Amino acid sequence: MQHTIAPQTGMPVVLGEEVEAAVAAGRPLVALESTIITHGMPWPRNVETARLVEADIRAAGAVPATIAALDGKLHVGLADGTLERLAQAEGVMKCSRADLAIALASGRPGSTTVAATMMAAHAAGIRVFATGGIGGVHRGAETSFDMSADLDELARTPVCVVAAGAKALLDLPKTLEVLETHGVPVIAYGQDAFPAFWSRDSGLAAPYRMDTARDIADLLDMRERFGGHGGVLVANPVPAEAEIPPAEIADAIDAAVGQAAREGIAGKEVTPFILSRIFEITGGRSLETNIALVRNNARLAAEIAVALAERVATGIR
Repeated sequence: MQHTIAPQTGMPVVLGEEVEAAVAAGRPLVALESTIITHGMPWPRNVETARLVEADIRAAGAVPATIAALDGKLHVGLADGTLERLAQAEGVMKCSRADLAIALASGRPGSTTVAATMMAAHAAGIRVFATGGIGGVHRGAETSFDMSADLDELARTPVCVVAAGAKALLDLPKTLEVLETHGVPVIAYGQDAFPAFWSRDSGLAAPYRMDTARDIADLLDMRERFGGHGGVLVANPVPAEAEIPPAEIADAIDAAVGQAAREGIAGKEVTPFILSRIFEITGGRSLETNIALVRNNARLAAEIAVALAERVATGIR
């Protein structure tokens, strides 16, 4: 296991053995967050899903790099035993940009959100990251000012994020507006509509559409030629057979959001609370859809990473 200081950021990074070998061989890599393991799913579905997602990436020709803060070090790539340890750990910090240094300095275990995973992936030289859905502008943000750090991270950090859009419990029109303001390209994969996490169509048009991983790799290479630009969001719709129709999930979201407001749930607790209530209201169906879309995103991210590696191997720039 290699402990290095990442040249991009100066951040201390520990590469897992599989990731270290992939870096040395120039093989394609896909970063994975760990909050979905510690805060998004119950044991043992969390570790089972994490293993399935990693296997999907390997089957598509890339190497998975699950990221977490453990024992005061930022780990990029977790051994199977470490993955299981994290999945069962208690008191794990949910680390976004503001929290990651605190977890590392204190030695507390920390799982990474989209923002923190982007930071770590960039530090390790990983260009593609697969997740479920990004955070965004919360409903009522015009008075609460509640917006996810994911949006700022996409504006500043040059990593391609493959997600099933933004979480549908958010204000999606405002989320797209903020991404546009920040200069983040939003690409719908294989359709014109912007997906809404559990549903394939949010009712909003995506700014751009691309239909192949190679086209997305071409975009990423071109965008990296412009210094100071941030990331790219690839919005990959959930597979049709796993979709929850928009009208059906909207009722569950409204009920969960209303309960959160009545109970005074705020800050970082809002999203986990609402997701938990939606799970209960849908009888667990939302979790099954979540697993399907995460795996779908991992497969597309691996295809993009492979296409990027092929460009490097053939000298295309």
